Amino acid sequence: MLYFSRWSTIAILLTVVAGLFLALPNLVSRETLDALPDWLPKDQMTLGLDLQGGSHLLMQVDRQAMIAERQKALEDDARRILREERIGYRFAKVQGQAGLDIRLRNPDQRELTLEKLEPLTAPVNSGIFGQGTIREVDLAEPEAGLIRLTINGDGVNNAMSTAVTQSIEVIRRRIDELGTTEPLVQRQGDDRILVQVPGLDDPARLKALIGTTAKLTFHLVSDEMSPADALQSRPPAGTEVLFEDSDPPIPYLVQSRAMVNGEDLVDAQSGFDQQTGEPIVTFRFNSKGGSVFGQVTSANVGRPFAIVLDDAVISAPVIRSPILGGSGQISGNFTVESANDLAVLLRAGALPAKLNIIEERTVGPGLGADSIAAGQIASIIGALGVLVFMVLAYGLLGIIADIALFANVALIVGILSYLGATLTLPGIAGIVLTMGMAVDSNVLIYERIREERRNGRNLIQSFDAGFRTAFGTILDANITTLIAAFILFYLGSGPIRGFAVTLAIGIVTTVFTAYTFTRLMMAFWVKWKRPKELPGRLVSFVPDDTHLKFMAYRRWSFPVSGLAIIASIILFFAVSLNFGIDFKGGTLVELQAKGAQADISDVRSRLGELNLGDVQVQEFGSPKEILVRVESQGTVDNAEQSVETLVRQTLEDDYDFRRVEVVGPTVSGELAQTGTLAVIVSLIAIMIYIWFRFEWQFAVGAVIATLHDVILTIGMFAVLRLEFSLSSIAAVLTIVGYSLNDTVVVYDRIRENLRKYKKMPIPQLLDMSINNTLSRTILTSATTLVALLALYFLGGEVLAPFVFAMIFGIVVGTYSSIFIAAPVLILFKLRPGQVAGVDKEDVESEKAATANTQPVNFG
Repeated sequence: MLYFSRWSTIAILLTVVAGLFLALPNLVSRETLDALPDWLPKDQMTLGLDLQGGSHLLMQVDRQAMIAERQKALEDDARRILREERIGYRFAKVQGQAGLDIRLRNPDQRELTLEKLEPLTAPVNSGIFGQGTIREVDLAEPEAGLIRLTINGDGVNNAMSTAVTQSIEVIRRRIDELGTTEPLVQRQGDDRILVQVPGLDDPARLKALIGTTAKLTFHLVSDEMSPADALQSRPPAGTEVLFEDSDPPIPYLVQSRAMVNGEDLVDAQSGFDQQTGEPIVTFRFNSKGGSVFGQVTSANVGRPFAIVLDDAVISAPVIRSPILGGSGQISGNFTVESANDLAVLLRAGALPAKLNIIEERTVGPGLGADSIAAGQIASIIGALGVLVFMVLAYGLLGIIADIALFANVALIVGILSYLGATLTLPGIAGIVLTMGMAVDSNVLIYERIREERRNGRNLIQSFDAGFRTAFGTILDANITTLIAAFILFYLGSGPIRGFAVTLAIGIVTTVFTAYTFTRLMMAFWVKWKRPKELPGRLVSFVPDDTHLKFMAYRRWSFPVSGLAIIASIILFFAVSLNFGIDFKGGTLVELQAKGAQADISDVRSRLGELNLGDVQVQEFGSPKEILVRVESQGTVDNAEQSVETLVRQTLEDDYDFRRVEVVGPTVSGELAQTGTLAVIVSLIAIMIYIWFRFEWQFAVGAVIATLHDVILTIGMFAVLRLEFSLSSIAAVLTIVGYSLNDTVVVYDRIRENLRKYKKMPIPQLLDMSINNTLSRTILTSATTLVALLALYFLGGEVLAPFVFAMIFGIVVGTYSSIFIAAPVLILFKLRPGQVAGVDKEDVESEKAATANTQPVNFG
């Protein structure tokens, strides 16, 4: 196993060097990289919004508004056709669906009506990928003299898909006007759009820009009735009352039909009125729009002409003279910024449908910088702790493991940079966790080498047997964690996906560096030094040959664990968890006082006057920082946005908004369902894998031990009232992977010993197997805890609950792999003959081994 061909050596070293080469750009600034030759790698890791600041918005096309818009368009088209053909009719809405009933006044006009309405039912190009054309509108005759036009389900779905596609282009054009770098605008599902804008420090302006439909129309003001009379009675046919956005709102009675709309605009710019100096917006039509605009203004000189944006009147100036140049100006109560924003909206074009913000996560650049600094400090301290621990535990071999760990982190960063993956705050936690877990493979190998040496093999044989026998265990242990990472990536979102990507890449690079690169360095050392004995330990954390009688404690561990599980379940249903806004919706705001200290009672009092329901205000990290939680406002997603606006207006003079998260009821319900599904699916997938690799008793035992860890972790959340969020699901799944990692290592040794000692009593064999792996179990848990403790104390308040859950899970997982996973095999009547591939052992050597492994009870 220590032999490497020349090409293998070159390939391994080139892989490590390539990782270092790809990781180096992250150590210098972008300006420095731009000055370097083009053949050098220049890709850097993309920082997530939680690290560099910015806004994350998930928007959903309003289906009901879309249906209403399509129905209105259908009515306008039908009305136009029937009027042109002088066909008498009466409209009525179809009950229970989008459509239109047309009652003919003269039944003899039936054939003409059907002929003229037929084009409305013609197939249109589908906006759904993979479909050619579809028929959106159906035409039917329920009874004589009644013609029914209905918008079918395919028509609505096609309209939704087309609206999403068009909205993405409009939103992208609007964001480009802001001058931000590398915005992300992409479709998510059938009716949603994900918008991520890094580095933006004005989320309210972003929401106003991309959430405004910006449908510009020009309507003649009707003089048939005063607006006040129209509000008290009923507006005349063909008219409607619209309001000017002022204080108080001014009503206007306008003609429903738009004389001109904004589809023909080719330019819009903000400017100032030459006479008054007030901000205005100038616009210009194309030739078609200019011609229509000129005709309308020429025919209506002296009449008020309402300029309407999204059903709100901006202004209603009187037409003094025909406007024939195809351009004009809009004046109103504009500020410089609002005039500029309106110009941006008009240039980018109107959204084809109303978009609702159903999820918002905004991080200020100040908090992002603090998160980067905290993550860097925690990573450095955690890495140093792991490096020192390995040197103390293994001496020279520890130094080799540290070099492999350095190469491992370089490979992770290099791959993340090459793939353009996004590094999030949980992603940093993933790297720190990987550092703690990476040494597990080295510990497995080193402990096996020492064991083989104690059993009488020479040094080279010990190295050879150590690497060979440990490889299967390393593979099994890491694949279980990899399964959890894949499921977390598939079902997770945002920063949690970043954590899953980092963890998955870390697992792959860990297997490579531990089994291949470490083995290569070991071969170099053996060839160079030709040692006669293994390097000594500086500190012996665990005795080399323990004989603890673990199975005797199952009479205590089973009842204690059972009671803890029952208590956790009772607490879950009786007290419930402190669910975060990810799962129950609502608004979360992290504030930092502009003064010396935050006044929690004042904030609580001011927000209480807004009548927002349950409002929680607490200190968060330091006396200057507070965290505000506002309960969900019900079933309407837009209500949550109103809460965020009210809180911002109330507190922005005295506080900086460092982080804002708004989750509507739609997304919160989906996240709760997805999180539960992720845990269940991961357990099933891992059980299938272990069943495939081991026997059914091992698979069931592993799931029992893992469920034990998951339930106790949830119980811990219930007892300590820690917030249970999407990050908590990620922590639970990581605990699942780690716990199974630990359990698989123990099970792998049990399986090996079952093949060797087929006559040894099962309790005695289990004790021996656990003692064989005890040093590895303790050392791996210790190195992982060293890394996580650094992250917990130095990584910032945002990560603290996430890391604390993993610390608790590691402690519980270590306990369950010894006192639950192994003893439960006794209950399943496991026998050596049930394990595939039992080798024939020499009876005398087995007796000797049995005699030499009698457990001693130190208790």
